[in-house]
This record gives sequence, C-alpha cells and structure tokens, in this order.
Amino acid sequence: MAHIDVAGLRSGARVAQDEYDKENASDFALWKAWDESDGDVAWESPWGRGRPGWHLECSAMSMKYLGESFDLHTGGLDNMFPHHENEIAQSEAATGKPFVKYWMHCGYLVVNGKKMSKSLGNFYTMRDILGKGYNGREMRYILLSAHYSQPLNFTFEALDGARSALARIDEFIVRLTEKSGGTTGGAGQVPDWAEKGKAQFIAALDEDLGSPEALGALFDMIHAGNRALDTREISPESARAVLAVLNDLDRVFDFLTKADEKPDANVLGLVDERETARKARDWKTSDTLRDEIARLGWVVKDTPQGPKVRRETSDRRS
Repeated sequence: MAHIDVAGLRSGARVAQDEYDKENASDFALWKAWDESDGDVAWESPWGRGRPGWHLECSAMSMKYLGESFDLHTGGLDNMFPHHENEIAQSEAATGKPFVKYWMHCGYLVVNGKKMSKSLGNFYTMRDILGKGYNGREMRYILLSAHYSQPLNFTFEALDGARSALARIDEFIVRLTEKSGGTTGGAGQVPDWAEKGKAQFIAALDEDLGSPEALGALFDMIHAGNRALDTREISPESARAVLAVLNDLDRVFDFLTKADEKPDANVLGLVDERETARKARDWKTSDTLRDEIARLGWVVKDTPQGPKVRRETSDRRS
C-alpha cells in the first residue's frame, strides 16, 4: 500500500515503542499481551489481558474525530512504512471503507546538512531563532521555499537570503503603493504580466502544493512589474489592481504583506542604555550597544527628537 519494496526489509527487526520479533518484515500486532513493563496500561479482552498495538491508536483517534473516511493525512516520510501502511490495513479491514483520500508525507529537516540533534549542537527552537533577530515571516518563507515532500536544509545563511528576498517583495509593494497614490479604490485592469503570474502561481500550488514553483512565479511577476514601473507602463489604477492580486496571493503564503514591526522590550532597553551612554559621551559603550542592536536585526537612527528604531532590511548579519 505504501509502494515500498518489502523484499529488502529485514525480518526479525525491532520496532520502536513496540518491540517484537517478526516472521515477516511487514507483520504488525493488533493486540499485545500484557507484561510488567506495561504497568497499568492494560485491558481485559477475549484474548487475555493486554493492550492495543501502537499503530492502532492513530486509527482509533482518526475515526473518533474525523470519521471512518477522511480527506487528508500527513506525517513524515519515516511514518510511511510501517506506521501509515498499518493504519490503512487495520482501518479498512475494520470498516470496509477507504481510510484516507490523500497522503502528504513531509521530507526531513536537517541543519547545515546534518540531522538536527542536541548532541551535535545544531538544535534550534523558534525562541532561539527569534533571539537572534529573525522573525516568523522569514521562517515562513524558509519553510515554503522547499517542497513539503523534499528535505529542508536549515541554515542561518538561508534565513539571511529569506530576509533579502522579502526586502525585494517589500520594495516592489512600496513602489506600487506610491504609484497608486496610496489609495485602494478605483482599481483598474490587471496587467497581462500580473494575470500570467497569478495563473502560474495557482497552477504551481494545484500541482501537489508546489510552493517553490509558486515562489518562482511570484518573483517573475515582480521582475515584470518593476520593469513596467521603470518604463512608466503602469497606471495608478493598474497599480491598485496589482496590489489587490498580491493581497489575494498572500491569503496562501501570509508573508507578502509586511506587518508593522515594533522592537521588543529587550531591544528598547538596549536603545535606552545606548542613549544614556551617548549623553555621558561614552562612545565605546554606545558603539557596542549599537552593534548588539544591529545583531538583533534593528537599526538605530539618532534624530533631534531622540533615537528612532527600524527593522534592518539588508542581509547583513554578524
């Protein structure tokens, strides 16, 4: 069912969380006899005291909340066999109905080309990434830049690249907004290059959620749009229409429209410390704090009204 050649699998191999010897590599247990390691996890049955095999819990939960048949089941590639295959076998044997219409198996996440693990020192949480000055918008871009079924190699260089790519999108939207006069009403006809880009974007996602190809279509649209803006071949009304197209596409990706970002308390505290150092003419401390603020992804500009902080849009990273 999983289209795997089981001839090469070893019989007698151990299965994580539910160890038992197999006569055949594709065998699995529906019911396990109780032993001391199970503790209180046991039920009485016609076959004696025991518990369900570990594959059965997912079929039971799925049917309770989603019904005997449902549309979409996800999981990692490593779940395809034996876990998902066994889910199909036991569920369809029990109900006589198709279990799932579509399966989406996700590729592995690796860091700098290696499996992510604490022992290798390449284990990062979202809190770690945010603490380095990156944001959720940049992480979403990274996750959508690879097809869900392919491995994703996470690097901080890739996050810097995401920041640069998003800055290019932001610049295009700023140019369109300026051309539109800053209003949303009175949208005109969508230019051919924008219509083509939208169609290619949708077609890519319709083909097994091809997010990398959809991103390619988006940047082809931006390239054509910048050229039209450079040559003044786009009217204010058409600029508004293109902005409406981008807003429509952003319902899928949720990173095209830039949220109003404000520095957190940590950054604001560093800004205050730097201002205190500047007033004391402690330029060395002031420069050190400025660099720390920059490392967190923010730029401080000194004005007569006091320091102003904005998000760094370049891909420079210490």
